[in-house]
This record gives sequence, C-alpha cells and structure tokens, in this order.
Amino acid sequence: MTTGQGKKNSRDQGTVQGIHVVAKPTGPLCNLNCEYCFYLEKKALFRTGENFRMSDKVLSAFITNYVKSQPTPVVEFVWQGGEPTLLGIDFFKRVIELQRPFARQKTITNSLQTNGTLLTDEWCDFLKKQNFMVGISLDGPKEIHDRYRRDRQGKGTFDLVMRGLRLLQKHKVEHNVLACVARDTAIRALDVYRFLRDQGVEFIQFTPIVERVPDARSGRLGLRLAGPASLDKEKVQKDVTPWTVIPEEYGDFLIAVYEEWVRHDVGKVFVMNFEWALNAWIGNPSPVCIHAGQCGRSIVIEHNGDVYACDHCVYPEFKLGNITTGRLSDMVGASLASGFGITKETALPRWCRECEVLAACRGGCPKHRFATTYHDEPGLHYLCGGYKKFFLHIRRYCHAMAQLLENGLPASYVMDAIKGPLVIKCKER
Repeated sequence: MTTGQGKKNSRDQGTVQGIHVVAKPTGPLCNLNCEYCFYLEKKALFRTGENFRMSDKVLSAFITNYVKSQPTPVVEFVWQGGEPTLLGIDFFKRVIELQRPFARQKTITNSLQTNGTLLTDEWCDFLKKQNFMVGISLDGPKEIHDRYRRDRQGKGTFDLVMRGLRLLQKHKVEHNVLACVARDTAIRALDVYRFLRDQGVEFIQFTPIVERVPDARSGRLGLRLAGPASLDKEKVQKDVTPWTVIPEEYGDFLIAVYEEWVRHDVGKVFVMNFEWALNAWIGNPSPVCIHAGQCGRSIVIEHNGDVYACDHCVYPEFKLGNITTGRLSDMVGASLASGFGITKETALPRWCRECEVLAACRGGCPKHRFATTYHDEPGLHYLCGGYKKFFLHIRRYCHAMAQLLENGLPASYVMDAIKGPLVIKCKER
C-alpha cells in the first residue's frame, strides 16, 4: 500500500511480469441471488446437469500448472465464485495438501472471496491457521445491503453476512470488504463508508456496478446481460440495467468518501480505490487491471478447467484452453499475441489519449467501453464522467501525500495539513 501503513500488495514483485489467476471452483454456483450479479447467468454456458464442482484432477492440474507457469517468486491463489465455501472445508484442505510440495520453490498465498453467509467458527479457524486472506461482500448498512443482496427466497442477507464478518474478526482472520456501488447505493456514500469504518473494517474496495441489458447475441446464448462491448459486431447497444450506477453519481460517491477519509482516516482505513489513485500519482504501475495501461495477464479458470482471458470475458470467444491439456503461460502468451491486452491501450479514443487524468484512469475496463465521446468516437468508458470528476478532485491531496512520502513522512500527516492553516495546492505536472 502507498499510504504507508497498509498491507503490501503481493503482486508487486519487481520488474518481472507475473500472471494472475482467479479460480472459480464452483463456477457460477451460489447460494444467493444478488440482483446485480453478472456471473450467475453463466450457468447457461454449461451443459445441462453440470455439478459445478472442481474435480481433484482439475484441481491438481491447476495448482501444479500455476506454480510452474508463474515467473515471479510469489504465487497468489484467488478462490472466487459463485460461492466457493459451498465446496466445504475439506476441498480447501485438499488445496493446502496439493500446494505443500511446492512450498520450497515459491511463496504460496491464498485468498478467498465469499459472501460470508456460510462462515462458521470451524471455517474461520481453518482460514486463520492456513493464513488465508478473506474478502467478504458487504454493501453497507442493512437497508442498503439488502436492496440488492438477497437469498434465493428473496430475503435480505445482511444479518448472515454480519455474523460472518464478526467470526472473521473473532478469529483474527486477515480480511477486507468488497462493497458494490449500484444506482441506489451511490447516493448514500457517507452512510456506507461510516458504517463499514464503524464496524472495524480497515480495508475496503468499492466496485461500481455496470451492466448492459441483453442484446441479440446474449439472447441467443440464453444470457440476461450483454457481454463486453468488443463483441458487438454492429452498433454498440448502450442501454444499461436499472441497477447500473450513474457515472457522475459514482464520481460523487467516491469524492464524498474521500473527503471524509482524507480528514479523519488516512493510515487507519485503507480504501483500495484511493490507494490505486495515489499509486498512479506517484508514477507506479497500477496493481489492478482496471487502471493499468494494458491488460491480459489476469485470467480465470472455471471449475471444469477451462481458462478464459478475463473474469469479465467468460464467453466462448475468449476461451484460451483447458488446464489439463495446456500450460497457463502459453495460454496467456496466446491471449497477448492475439491483441487482447494491448488493445486496452491502442483502442483508446482521442478523448482519452488527450485527457489530463489518463495516467490514473487508463480508460477503465474494456468491457464497459460502450459510450461515445463528444466527438462521437466509440470506445469511451461508461463511467468516464465519474472517473474524471473524482481524479481531478483529489489531485491536490495526492500531491500533498506524495510530497510527504518523498520526505519520509507518513501520508497521514495530510490530515493535519488540511485541519491547520496550511493550504496545499496542486503543483501542475
């Protein structure tokens, strides 16, 4: 982390470019039915009767292949879904068993992204002993969280998630919170942030919800949402779902949270979105693909071993192969050679290339580049207005924190500067 007291990002491993794999051991299977989820519908892409459970053969091949293909000294396993805890603790005990022979070759870490509703004392005891980092999905206080995150009976899940969070805290499991920002959430910025902070959450990531309504192609596949804009062979369909956040309101959401954070919580609460922005201001490469110059090295493996170019690109056109018959390094190489990664940069419209916040934004995720510029150029990110508003607003703070860090001082000193008579102005670059 760049504000001086956070956890070091395990993907920051020098100049060697590694690969990052998100594993979906249950595929899209989940015990919840969140309204805005883009992954549940992927069941339609698999054969009828699929059990959505990663077999021991696929699991063993994945672990061996990933360790041998990773050029960096750290191999970061990320277990996601769907809901991975549906597999039970024994599955993850097997994960540890299969990873153990490689412990002398590489540093191996494990992260688990969960909705938290199935966590127990037994689960948390295991996660603590095996040093798992756990990401838990929690959108804010009860009325906000339950607006979109409900179970299959339509009941809100807030109470179950809070029980899971308390268990993680009780067992001192390293954890963070992933909070989704949908349309109705964006207007409650301080309610969301203050609630999470007051629950003792130290690490927060805000994820904007952006999805398009189905087009002809997604309809043919049996999907309820449109895929990446690059798959639209004709005119790009721009209509979004009712829960998609409004661009300017997402910018206002981040600004409201930032103004609270920069006055009270720097060095105590770590908001990943703010860490990424400061990282870009300092001039470091982005640790996340969304705001990186190029993408293509973060891939996803499904429960059946199929490998895809991106978590947002689990569609037939982006399949790279299967873990049981190919090497991950070769699949990533093939994806990059096809132009998947570099087009994130080369396809930027002129509006983006000349933008004063390009270094921080980098055009956002290609999946959501379905808007057009004022010059009617295609390929503009849907959230452009919100991103620009936010990045412009925080420049003076980022400049001040960068100066503090350059002088060996904690970034948290910026809070004293804001409260005191000193006025910090942005130095133009």
